[in-house]
Amino acid sequence: MSTLDVPVLIVGGGGSGLAASVFLSAHGIEHLLVERRADTSRLPKAHYLNQRTLGIFRQYGLADDVTELAAGPEEFGKVRWQTTLTGPGPLDGRVIHEMDAFGGGALRASYEAAAPVLPAKLPQLRLEPILRRHAEERGPGRVRFGHEVVGLTENAENVTAEIRSVETGETTTVVAQYVIAADAGRTVGPALGIGMEGLPALFDATTAYFSADLSPWWTEGSVITWFLNPYRPDLSSALIEMGPTWGKQCEEWGLHLPLAGLDRTDETAVIGRIREVLGLPELELTLHDVTSWSVEAVIAERYRQGRAFLVGDAAHRQPPAVGLGLNSGIQDAHNLAWKLASVLTGRAGDGLLDTYEAERRPVGQFNLGWAMSAAGHHQVVIDAAVGLGPHVPPERRTMAFFSYFSPTPVGAAQRARAAEIFATHRAECQALDVETGFAYEQGAIVPDGSLPPVRSPLGDVYRPTTRPGHLLPHAWTERDGDRLSTHDLVGTAFTLLTGPGAAAWAEAAEQVADKLSVPLTVARVDEDTWRSLPGTDPAGALLVRPDQHVAWRATGTETDPAEALAEALGLVLGHRAP
Repeated sequence: MSTLDVPVLIVGGGGSGLAASVFLSAHGIEHLLVERRADTSRLPKAHYLNQRTLGIFRQYGLADDVTELAAGPEEFGKVRWQTTLTGPGPLDGRVIHEMDAFGGGALRASYEAAAPVLPAKLPQLRLEPILRRHAEERGPGRVRFGHEVVGLTENAENVTAEIRSVETGETTTVVAQYVIAADAGRTVGPALGIGMEGLPALFDATTAYFSADLSPWWTEGSVITWFLNPYRPDLSSALIEMGPTWGKQCEEWGLHLPLAGLDRTDETAVIGRIREVLGLPELELTLHDVTSWSVEAVIAERYRQGRAFLVGDAAHRQPPAVGLGLNSGIQDAHNLAWKLASVLTGRAGDGLLDTYEAERRPVGQFNLGWAMSAAGHHQVVIDAAVGLGPHVPPERRTMAFFSYFSPTPVGAAQRARAAEIFATHRAECQALDVETGFAYEQGAIVPDGSLPPVRSPLGDVYRPTTRPGHLLPHAWTERDGDRLSTHDLVGTAFTLLTGPGAAAWAEAAEQVADKLSVPLTVARVDEDTWRSLPGTDPAGALLVRPDQHVAWRATGTETDPAEALAEALGLVLGHRAP
């Protein structure tokens, strides 16, 4: 049995773990990633990558490879409700309602103003191989699939893990200074006694993944199409494009469907139900898999245990509404990676690592609650919008749909009322502020006493700000003839962002970088760009962290810029300037 010493051990090779590997490599931190599966995900699973996640991928040179395979908002930027996919009856194939979603249609301008990239749709089946390739290229020999953790102990000095090859049974002892648990809560959290708080089993769901040619009946452009069956509630379902081609020529599909009374292992029965749900009794299809999964709403009671840190599903699991699961996990890793790098290179004290939980756990709690609210709203309110609900007996279901589509004043009134109810769904599919506007109120920041922007109750209005803890606002600028976002000015080091009237800050940054032995990049933007950043002062500056969040905001009234900057950076990194 061999022994391997590494600064960081990553347990889990899903989206969050692979992303953590890429981020650590960019910071020059050696690590080992182990994943018990032989390969990346076989199932599409999570498929929506929100704007913040795409911005992170852009920062780390991943975005182009992702968007090359992904659908853009012009291809998935609607949510649609239909009666059925097709069928011979007067209520079949009818569109109940549709609305713009996730940067599509009329939302595009507000999403373009919020970030240099737009959201994308790419299922995990195709995302994870991209992340794995980059992780392996940037950390040769440090990504090991087919290896599982069979023992884990932690002390004040390190974490020791016993790693076993699934194929050969050979074991390796790995001694790491820190461990990142990206294992969906299977091993590290339980081994360290970290419990999960919340509701572990809200309800069970079933998804069938299959290939079929639906081009004659499919209306392209939706991220998800909900079927509210006008005849039988047990046939209501949701159909999702899974690529690899997008639109009418899509080859693979995910169908969330009820299988009550059926054996999910009976392929013939499941195929029959798919045909029944879609209204295509003769449809030729290939069933790839059927997964039954429990919808949870849980969060780890702590994100840090000594030298171990939980990210992604190991830290939080919530309903899929709003698509916050995988996105939050990648953002967890983004927050943690630069902090581990700062500590491991001696630029920060260990206290900086405590800010991971202080910053990310409140975001996890908020996201869990938001997803719960959105899921509950959809289950109850949307059905009621078209005249359904617990008070409507099954025998009146079809009549309710005839009334909804009736070309009469009563039908018009019903559709108008329903449209207003459907509009409240924007808290799920237009939640730009939830996706981009989250901020850290305490942690590795220096608060300036200012109040945060008023947040939209439905999360659909994002108000950028330079207030410490918030994401640096996006604005376009030019450098050497290239069009860049302010986000592009932030690399893996701290960045001091200034306008043209703040020349003294460049000298201050040079002094502070030398004094604290911390890399610090100065980025000056033109006057129009600087003025477009809400809350900046003409002679001020912004200290921006490697994760693109503002750490400190200077007003320009500081009598000694170098001293003020040194104090701020020292506070952020967990030590005061010497």
